[in-house]
Amino acid sequence: MTIVALIRHGETPWHAENRYCGRTDLPLTGNGERQAEALAGWAAVTPALRAVRSSTLTRAIRTAAPAAAGAGLPHVTDDRLVELDFGEAEGLTSAEMELRWPKERAAFVADPVGDPLPGGEDPRAAIARGSAAVLDAALAGAGGVSLVVCHSTLLRLLTCHFTGVDPSEYRRAYPKVGNASGAILRRMDGGDWELLAFNPVLTRAGVAW
Repeated sequence: MTIVALIRHGETPWHAENRYCGRTDLPLTGNGERQAEALAGWAAVTPALRAVRSSTLTRAIRTAAPAAAGAGLPHVTDDRLVELDFGEAEGLTSAEMELRWPKERAAFVADPVGDPLPGGEDPRAAIARGSAAVLDAALAGAGGVSLVVCHSTLLRLLTCHFTGVDPSEYRRAYPKVGNASGAILRRMDGGDWELLAFNPVLTRAGVAW
């Protein structure tokens, strides 16, 4: 049995306006840095933590690196964990999308996997790359805990994928992912997955799931 803590990076400058941030390589805000430090506190008191991996984007690296240091573990980056490419939607808010292409936005809201945003990455391809990366991370931390820092949309798609939920429902099943929080998944020895918690508080005080 292995636990995978699939965690979203800390806050970025686009967080306040909820702008879609896919491949734009934003830094963390001051608050995001504090969220990363809180996660590092959790990592330091989690003796079963055996692996720390993250996306190659700065916001994920800056979130994962303190946790790896706090746990005395190497920090491995993996470009398969980067956020989806949102195409023409990059940097926009939902309201701005609705004004620019209302039909396309409505189709996306109804089925974000079957009708991705204009010019955006096929979510099914993102699931394929992301799930392979998470499986590798689980193997690296086999029998213990693996920390995997990635991004909101990929995280929700992967949570659905591993737990048998239709990925097209990811926006309805998991409407919000907290910064420096996410999905706590358990991988059983037979290969089945179970969701233990979503949006838990992870701090030096311990775990809340």
